[in-house]
Amino acid sequence: MGSMQQQVRRGFSARARFVVGRDNHGWWVVSDRKGLVGGLFTNEAAAIHFAVEASDRHPEDVCRAPDGAAIDLGAFASRPTSRRTHS
Repeated sequence: MGSMQQQVRRGFSARARFVVGRDNHGWWVVSDRKGLVGGLFTNEAAAIHFAVEASDRHPEDVCRAPDGAAIDLGAFASRPTSRRTHS
């Protein structure tokens, strides 16, 4: 895992599909620019691991947000969820 984490570029990359960084509450966030997947994580290693796996192990598709830049789940968080109701 360590080598994958070292291959992830710091700073925002136009090529990267996934951005890993912290939100305003301090949680580690993976945000997908396509708005298909994402998540909140307790540590950086778990967030990067998720993003690298979700990108089919292509670390060039993952970038690490600069320190101090707050990110969120973007389109993924604002999508309406389908809810099932039970009668």
